[in-house]
Formats: sequence, structure tokens, C-alpha cells
Amino acid sequence: MRFRYRAAAMAATLALPLAGMVGLASPAQAAAGATATFTKTSDWGSGFGGNWTVKNTGTTTINSWTVEWDFPAGTSVGSAWDAQVTSSGTHWTAKNVGWNGTLAPGASVSFGFNGTGPGNPSGCKLNGGSCDGNDTPGDEAPSAPGTPTASNITDTSVKLTWAAATDDKGVKNYDVLRDGLTVATVNTTTYTDNGLTKGTDYSYTIKARDTADQTGPLSGAVKVTTTGGGGDDGGGGTGGSKVNLGYFIQWGVYGRNYHVKNLVTSGSAAKITHINYAFGNVQNGKCTIGDSYADYDKAYTAADSVDGVADTWDQPLRGNFNQLRKLKAKYPKIKILWSFGGWTWSGGFPQAVKNPTAFAKSCRALVEDPRWADVFDGIDLDWEYPNACGLDCDTTSSKNAFSEMMKAMRAEFGSDLVTAATTADASTGGKIDAADYGEAAKYIDWYNVMTYDFFGAWDKTGPTAPHSPLTAYDGIPQQGFNTADAMAKFKAKGVPASKLLIGIGFYGRGWTGVTQATPGGSATGAAPGTYEAGIEDYKVLKNSCPSTGTIAGTAYAKCGTNWWSYDTPATIKAKMSWANQQKLGGAFFWEFSGDTANGELVAAMDSGLKS
Repeated sequence: MRFRYRAAAMAATLALPLAGMVGLASPAQAAAGATATFTKTSDWGSGFGGNWTVKNTGTTTINSWTVEWDFPAGTSVGSAWDAQVTSSGTHWTAKNVGWNGTLAPGASVSFGFNGTGPGNPSGCKLNGGSCDGNDTPGDEAPSAPGTPTASNITDTSVKLTWAAATDDKGVKNYDVLRDGLTVATVNTTTYTDNGLTKGTDYSYTIKARDTADQTGPLSGAVKVTTTGGGGDDGGGGTGGSKVNLGYFIQWGVYGRNYHVKNLVTSGSAAKITHINYAFGNVQNGKCTIGDSYADYDKAYTAADSVDGVADTWDQPLRGNFNQLRKLKAKYPKIKILWSFGGWTWSGGFPQAVKNPTAFAKSCRALVEDPRWADVFDGIDLDWEYPNACGLDCDTTSSKNAFSEMMKAMRAEFGSDLVTAATTADASTGGKIDAADYGEAAKYIDWYNVMTYDFFGAWDKTGPTAPHSPLTAYDGIPQQGFNTADAMAKFKAKGVPASKLLIGIGFYGRGWTGVTQATPGGSATGAAPGTYEAGIEDYKVLKNSCPSTGTIAGTAYAKCGTNWWSYDTPATIKAKMSWANQQKLGGAFFWEFSGDTANGELVAAMDSGLKS
């Protein structure tokens, strides 16, 4: 999960395939004096690495670029970097990101992707013209249509209406996108979408196409909830009670000096329902210990122990595990899961899922080791990310590898808790689309949807943006990077609302070199942080840089030349209210040590979920 989640990510280009991109390019210029060429950089049979190079061969500067091509059926882009890549059926479009759109005469820029399937691109267009630089049509892409309005909403249908787009040559038709996927192409400004599921959230956008087959930018999004629905969680789930889960990080006992006892002294232990202990490792196809000293060897003094009793040199279990055991004795309602993987240790999952049954058996053997079997009530799998790129790129697993893993875990752990942390990337063709989360939901109790870290100073020049937006907003750097869209997409894939937990970060993300107080400003790099540049605990920011405004449900502040976004007790309560309205299973947070000494953020989550 976090703190280690982004620290190493910027060291490699592949670390941000689709998750850190900035705004869409401005309207494309004609292709005069420019070329686009494609090469395969690698090929492993079931997939390949692809690279496009755009070169300005003319005499004037190009301010933006758009490359379009077609793939044969069965070939697609899995993850991409240095471009905003979208698709409509087998047609793919790549637009420059904010920092690489300008090309002086003679300059070139490249972007790449990991592809699946055997095909090669065809029908290449660069800024609407030929990719060999010979075609200069001169017509512009259409404008964005108006944000659609919804009416006649029933259990299974909704009518959408929108204002027409404009184009110099005329608009031919419109693509209607539901949760980022094209569901219809129409030549009018109205469409009725049928066959929906009752009591379900959907998000709709519209895209125009002109007579030259150029597509314009997406409209704003409208959120729709169909009528009907009930409280059934589809099996498993949270049983009607709201989950309030916190991550306890094993390494917090070192530099952060945060221990299990702090959950008691802060008052947080009385307000939570579950703890995810992070992390166990995944190595050689097995679940393994993450940090043996912190986990079960560190000796605690009486002053630092949950029950005021010091560890002895010869007792069979010490460390965090023993302190968690004491915590459960004091607060019997708390359930504890052992979480495996995380940003740093997800590289072992692709090997492990080659034999999901053996992997699940190894995990159960470790979680239920006789020394600490009474400590844990289940397992959490934090794979970042199945069939996609995180710190490492998963290029070997099939799309159903995730569900096969969760199916094996459920078979092995029986009625114990089985959960998973998941991406919140709801962009078209993004990480939610990369794995079969809908099928896997049959076997899990809930998903911890990581609805934070959407934006941050890995894009060192900005634009500044809230790292945990609840909804989309005008000027958001990336469509599909917000909580509402993520939850809607999971529901559309068949995940019951009660098996979805909203995620809250107990920290902020920030930039420096910022002059604009409101979001959308430019920057020069990451703001200084206590442990890592660009990130800081809430308990520090509430005093060092108090919030001055909110956008998309998240607070922000500018202090000197530093700009931060983070959640406060007020924004957390609002997000909990939204989660309740959406009938989600509850909420979780990363992680305890970012909160104040009196646990004010945990208290806000608790009261918000109960309201």
C-alpha cells in the first residue's frame, strides 16, 4: 500500500503506466511536417512491448500531438507511459501529457506501452493526418459535447440528453460511454441506455466524432443511480455492519516510534472494527515473513506494552504479534488480518498464482502458525497490480489469475476473512479493467479500494491536484481518477456495494515551487516531507499547513511555495456520509501513525460511518 507505495515508483518509467498522468493535450494541430513511427521493443508470445516516436520534421513548433491507430481484434494496450492512451473498440488514441506536447523543429518524443495479443498497428494518423507527414488535412477535432443530463431513470434504464458539439467540418455522431466504456454510437443528442441493474451507480460521458473521423474530448460526467435494489451483499460481505479498518505498519515501530499501544492511548482501538497488519512478503510462490524482528521478536518494556507487562527473554512470542494478541484481549470485537504484498512486495504474486492452490496453502500455514494462530482472523492480499504495472509489471499472468487466487484462498481459509486491496484506476482500459474483479468478488469478504494517491508530485511540474478526489471536477488531470468513478466501475463489473470499502489516506501529498493557491497550478518538484519528499502525515500538516479550501471533497492548502492536499475530520465525515449513501461496506485507512495522538481522524471515520 502506501508510503512505500510511491517512494520508488518514480525511479523507473514503467512505475506510472496510467496512474500519474496529467491533463489532456490541447486541440491537435495538422500533421504537416511531423511523423509517427512504431517499433516493437520486445515480444514474449502472449504480448509485447511497443514504442511510438513522434518527430517534428517541419519548420515550426508543434504544441501538441495525437497519434491514432487500429489494432486487430485480440490485440490491445494493457498499460502505457508518457502518453494518455484511450480506446474505442479496436481504435486507439494516444495524446501527449502535459510535459511532452511541445516539439521544436527536429525534436522528437517517444511513448510506450505493454500490449497483449499478436497484432500490429494499422491506419496510423498523427494529428488527423498521415503518419508519414505527407497528409495535411487542416481540419480540427470536434469540441466536447455538453455534460449529459439524466431523466426517466428506472430500475433498468436511463435517458441521456446533451448539448451538441461543434466542429469546422460538421459532427457525424457521438459515442456514449458508461463507466468509461463505449456502449452506443448515435447520430442524435439523446440516448436511452437499457439493460441496467437496479440500485446501481453508473457514470456517463459523451464524445463527438466529425466527418473526418476525428474524435474530440470527453464531456463532463453525469452520475446516475438506478432505482430499486436492496441490502443484500451477495454473500459474505460485512453482514450489515460497517467496517472501519486501519492498516498497522510493521516498520512504524522504528523511526516513527508507533506501537500497538498507541492504538489504545489514542482512543482508536475503541472505534475500529478491523486491523490489517502490513506486510507479509510473497516470495518463491509462498507467503513469507516480512520483518521477523518487528513481527515476533522485538521485546517490549512494561511502559510500551498494551497491558503494562514487560516481555521476558524466554517467552515464545514477542514483537507486534504479541502486542496485537494483548490488544484483542482488551478489545475482543477487533478482527485482525495479515496483509501480504503491498507496493514493494507485489513482485512475487505472478509466480505465486501459477499454482494458486499451493500458494493458498502456504499462506494459511503461515497465518495459522501455532505461535500466533489466535492473533489473526484472516488474510488480505495486496497485489499492485494484477495484469498491470506497479513497482513491477505483471506481464505473465492471465486476466483471471486474480480470481483464481482469491478462489483458492477462500477454499483454503474457509469461513475466515479473505479480503484484497485493489486499484482505484477507473480510466478506460485502466487497472480495474486489467483483472476480473467481478468474478473474484464471489470469494472475498470485501475490497479495500485504494481511493487515494490519484495525483502527486511524481508529476513534479504539476498540475497541483487533490490526491484523493471523491468526484471528478472541472480541470481534473485524468478522467476516471476519483472515488465515485472507481466505485461505479466496480459495481458495473458485478461487485456488490457492500463488498467495497472507501479508502482514506492519513497523509497529504504536496508540491513546491507553487504560486497558485487553487488547484491546477504548476510546480517545480515535491514539497519537503518528514520521511519522504512529497508526502507528510496529517498530524504534521494540520498545524504546519492548515487547509484553506476544498475541491472534490478533499482539503487543500498553500503555505509559502508549498501546496498540499489531504483529508481532514470534516472531509472524512463527508466521505463517510457519501459511502453510507452508496451503501458501501464501510471504510479503511492508511495508516494509524499519520493520525494525531488523540486519534481525531479515526474518530471522524467512526462517527461518519455511524451517522
